Amino acid sequence: MDAGTPGRGVEEAGAPGAFLEGPVSHAVSRVARLHRIAAGRLLRELGLYPGQEFVMIHLWDDGPVRQSELIKAVGLDPSTVTKMLQRLEHAGHVRRRPDPADRRASLVEATEASCALHARVGAAWAELERLTLTGLDPAESAELLRLLAKVEHNLCPEAVDGVLPTC
Repeated sequence: MDAGTPGRGVEEAGAPGAFLEGPVSHAVSRVARLHRIAAGRLLRELGLYPGQEFVMIHLWDDGPVRQSELIKAVGLDPSTVTKMLQRLEHAGHVRRRPDPADRRASLVEATEASCALHARVGAAWAELERLTLTGLDPAESAELLRLLAKVEHNLCPEAVDGVLPTC
């Protein structure tokens, strides 16, 4: 396949122009984009947008939380989380209410109706994992995970304001 052929393998070195100076970064960028597209397709079937599942998982796992704490926990921009919460609230998945300990703050919680999504989100992520690792044996999957953890560790100091929750 040539450099302009969609779907060419990550290992191919036909990267154009400036990407020749950063073939690994170019490959990571392409893989991340494709992974997000695949996640988006799976989540769309559940009525969710990419990233909303992280908010829901946090609420399912930890219960009601202040909106400010949720923003820190998911490591996203406050305006992005606010928009996500508006959409999730409109869909009936979350509820916001004043925090009894501080009426100026809002508590966010998953609704009973959203609990039906919990298993479906898990199944979507299991399918994404299967798609992502197809063709890799268990040792290669473990090695990929190990290498990605090292890359993540390298990039954490570069995260704006340490926004990523794993940093």
